[in-house]
Amino acid sequence: MTDPITGALLAGADTLISYLAEHVLTCLVPAFFIAGAIAAFVKKDAILKYFSPDAKKSVSYGIASISGTVLAVCSCTILPMFAGIYKKGSGIGPAVTFLYAGPAINVLAIIYTAKVLGFDLGLARAVSAVLLAIVIGLIMAAVFRKHDEALRATAPARTYGNGEDERPRWATLGFFAALVGILIVGASQLPWTIKFPVVYILTLAVAVLLIYFFERDEVTDWGYETWDLAKKIFPILLIGTFALGMLASFLPPETFAPYFGETSIESTLLAAVVGGILYMPTLLEVPIIGTTFGYTSGVMAGGPALALLLAGPSVSLPSLMVIYRVMGAKKTAVYAVLVILFSALAGLVYGTIMG
Repeated sequence: MTDPITGALLAGADTLISYLAEHVLTCLVPAFFIAGAIAAFVKKDAILKYFSPDAKKSVSYGIASISGTVLAVCSCTILPMFAGIYKKGSGIGPAVTFLYAGPAINVLAIIYTAKVLGFDLGLARAVSAVLLAIVIGLIMAAVFRKHDEALRATAPARTYGNGEDERPRWATLGFFAALVGILIVGASQLPWTIKFPVVYILTLAVAVLLIYFFERDEVTDWGYETWDLAKKIFPILLIGTFALGMLASFLPPETFAPYFGETSIESTLLAAVVGGILYMPTLLEVPIIGTTFGYTSGVMAGGPALALLLAGPSVSLPSLMVIYRVMGAKKTAVYAVLVILFSALAGLVYGTIMG
């Protein structure tokens, strides 16, 4: 019989191996390259035009809140993109909105939720994710307004793209479109007989664009930025995922199931807290809630289910460890608390309305 410590180590190893197999090649690698490209190729003014503290809020928060519908990614892949945008000088509000909305409004996850757990819960998840992303971003901007004031002070004469770009705009757009296409196709459920040729063609397109429209120094900068983000973020994700696998062997998720039988502020808050601790790769949260917590069999109520759906993909112990490295302890703590509280509130409202 395996002793508890050995069992925990094996559980941590299994979780880590599954994570590496499911996410590194198809999700994390493309995401790091996209993040590095944002840092290396996108002009600072182009980013700040939409995400800077001085940008029109309806534009910056609107774009950030629907980002996940374009980038079908989970929390592990949105992190390097968030780090790139934050590093580039984004206002903290739009950056946090982007961070939350990326995995929360994931099109694949929304469709899967509606299909497996019901249309009502899928729709509630989509609407709540957009609204919560904007609200949380606005609150973060208000609480940490000194962050944005410091950005303004460092660039008082900022202008936005009045000059001519030497490179055709379509080349840059095509480059990013190809990278995003590689990410989306690679992370999809399509068979590899379709995935491989599509990814191969898109990779060739990236190579051609780099050769004919980008300078060698720019490509070198891209590689440096990609490596810089990867070495900061990837080890934290590995350690956090392994630790959570060990934790699950001592405290399996089924332990919380009896507390989720009805909608109450206690049950939705507990569900949001559980979501803030557990690492749930995108799409995996659906069978966890449907089967492990018993939503499809009527054991788990709708309120706690929505709270867990909203909090789980957006925050987790590994994610918070990475976010801490990017924007510090205080901002990370406030962000985590806001996600948990608003996810619980949304779950409570939904569960009360649906009865």
